Order: sequence, then C-alpha cells, then structure tokens
Amino acid sequence: MGAEYAHEPVLVNEVIDLLRPEGRGVWIDGTLGGGGHAARLLRENPEARLIGIDRDPEALAAAGRKLAPWADRTTLVNGDFRDAARLAASETETMPVRGVLLDLGVSSHQLDEQARGFSFRRSTPLDMRMGGTAGGRRTAAFILNEATERELGRIFRDYGEERRWRALAREIVKRRKTETFVSSDEFVAACTVALGGDLTPATKARLFQALRIAVNDELGALEEALPALRDLLAPDGRLVVISYHSLEDRVVKHAFRDWSRACVCPPELPVCRCRGRALGHVVTRKPLRPGSLEVGANPRARSARLRAWERA
Repeated sequence: MGAEYAHEPVLVNEVIDLLRPEGRGVWIDGTLGGGGHAARLLRENPEARLIGIDRDPEALAAAGRKLAPWADRTTLVNGDFRDAARLAASETETMPVRGVLLDLGVSSHQLDEQARGFSFRRSTPLDMRMGGTAGGRRTAAFILNEATERELGRIFRDYGEERRWRALAREIVKRRKTETFVSSDEFVAACTVALGGDLTPATKARLFQALRIAVNDELGALEEALPALRDLLAPDGRLVVISYHSLEDRVVKHAFRDWSRACVCPPELPVCRCRGRALGHVVTRKPLRPGSLEVGANPRARSARLRAWERA
C-alpha cells in the first residue's frame, strides 16, 4: 500500500479568479491531480459542471473522494490531457466550455511515493510513468538501457539543458554494456562520473526531470493539447496553464502570443495568407508567481508560473 494521496494545489486564488467560475457552463481540469483546484471551482459556482481528466489512476481515485459532494456535477476521466478535447467531447455538446486548466508537472504524492520512481533518493526504481504501471512500457530504466546514444544526448541537451550532454550519453552507453540501469543509484553514478565531482541536488533534479519529460512525452503532449483545448473554448472562455520549468513555459508563452496576433505569416510573404485575425488575447502580460507566504507553506510551489489566454 502506498501513502495516502496528498497534493497541495498552487496559486488557487489566482486560478479561480482567472477561470471566472460564474454561471452555467463546463470547466475542464485536464490535470486533475488530487482535485484541489476543481473542488474550489465547484464550491464557488453551483451551476458549474466539471470534467476532470488525469492519467494517474491513484490521482483520479483521490479526486473522486474529494469531489464526492459535487458528484452529480462532475465527470472523471482516466486519460492523457493531450486527448482532453476528445475525451470531453460528449460532455461539451450541449453546454459551453467556459474554462480549461492545465496544472503541469508532477504531484507531491508522485514525488514522495518512492515506488513511482520520480525522485533521486537512493534505491528509487527508475520508472517515472505518470500513468503508473498502465502508462506504457517506456520507463526511465527502459530509456537508459535501450535508447541510442544520440537519443540520450538529445534528452539531456534539450530537456535537461545540460552542456555536457555528450559525455553523459557516452557514459550511460558504456556502463550499460556491463550493468543494467535499475534504480536511481546507477543513474546518479553515471552522472557523477560523466559530469565530475559531487552533483548538487539542483543538477540531479534537472537530469531526472529530463528523463521524466522523455518518459511521458510531456512537451509533445502540451504542444498537441493547447490548440485542441483552445478550439474547444466558447467565446470569452479562458485557458489557464501552470508550468514548472522553462521549457513548458516557453511552449505556453509562444502559443498564447501567436494566437493573439492577427497575422502569423512569415515576414517575407508580401500578402497575408493566414487567418488574418487574432484568435483571442493574452490575459496575463507576465506569468503570475506564488507569493512568499505560499512558497513558505509549500516550497514546491516556488517554480510555478501561471499564464492565461482568452478566446475572442
């Protein structure tokens, strides 16, 4: 038995203010987690209908318990947020979608439950699948043991922003000829040799995060999900995204910026051939960040960045 599901939602007041849960309509939480944001939304708006989606069965079960008082207005779906528009389609045919929330990253429960393999604590299994054992076969161990040196290098260069990515990829390929990567211990050992000296917790976190992004195709999922969810929104509906590292935030920032431009044609084209109109506008000129009180109570909130966009 794992620990009881626990996760402290971040920027709750800001999320609710931006989602504007008033009147009749559907709100979609594409990364439901423990249901913290969703519970606040349902509590504040007795006319709101919520569709909660999460790929982690443990999170979905915990959210179901938390949202039980509003079960008649809640639909829970086990799935990936990249498929949120399709998964929510049957529920949104008769009511407008007024808001969508994506709270990216991993939950406190996933980090703290050692069997899930998200941390670099000693002897942690190299899993990292957000969907748990039902999340496909590409665990972190599978990638370290089977991926080509080129793919490994790309993971640590692009997702880990590691300047010594070539040395790390070579060291992993060299080591797996005589040993199998099973736990965090083998990966940390390879990183220590390739990068030299004692690794700081920040460096370990960055490299483990790079593996996690690759295991779950997090950036690919985000790039697919954003336009699909945008198109699901009713006029004046809002898409709110909380990201936790610069790569995610960059994808969101660029998408929101491009959707808010009237023309997205290349500069060399003499005549506009694109849509010729803005699809909406950015609500948050700069990302909102947690205040010192929230970070003090929940240190894992410190890297959160919240952006919002409104459909025209």
